[in-house]
Amino acid sequence: MRDRTPADAPPDSVVFDLDGTLWDTCATCAVGWNEVLRRRGIAFRPITALDVRRVTGRPHEECIRTVFAGLAEDDLLTLIAETALEDNRLVGEMGGELYPDVEAGLRRLGARYPLFIVSNCQQGYIEQFLRWSGLASCFRDFECWGNTGRPKPDNLAALARRNGLRRPVLVGDTPGDQAAARACGVPFLYVDYGFGECEAVDHRFTSFGHLTEWLLDRLPRSS
Repeated sequence: MRDRTPADAPPDSVVFDLDGTLWDTCATCAVGWNEVLRRRGIAFRPITALDVRRVTGRPHEECIRTVFAGLAEDDLLTLIAETALEDNRLVGEMGGELYPDVEAGLRRLGARYPLFIVSNCQQGYIEQFLRWSGLASCFRDFECWGNTGRPKPDNLAALARRNGLRRPVLVGDTPGDQAAARACGVPFLYVDYGFGECEAVDHRFTSFGHLTEWLLDRLPRSS
């Protein structure tokens, strides 16, 4: 897949990161992590949305090990397993905050491009996003760390292979997204309203609306 997409070629598909790109569930996940601490009687300070935000974008196990550094391994393993389930349960009930123009933009883009999601989230989390947001019909396929245990570059490449994507672009908000795109030879579209800071990007967007218009403008006029 690497080097398959010329820089000036119009994309044939759009792959989105999820957290920090389409929505923000940090407050919801903080509620879930605190609930697991309470239920299991694990002594730790209260978790805030900012704690979650600081690690969002990494694989779930890495997030938990970073935030709860210093706890015993048995407690960490409990938190890794149970916060993933609690996140999914609460996200299904409470949802998150869709960024401005995401819903309308995805519906417009989905009418013109095949859309996909690739994420470092746990198994079941993308399904909860699609169910809660009502946007499942916009997307053709998705992949995540929780399904494969593989890093984002591998999941991006697998998603492209099984869907026959020749000129995808990756939309994301973190250096990890940028690195995944680079590893796969895919153009990276950086949305700077999310969780990360990316340097030396070719395409920067300050809003989802701005991104939507740019992608629609890239379509051949005859299509």
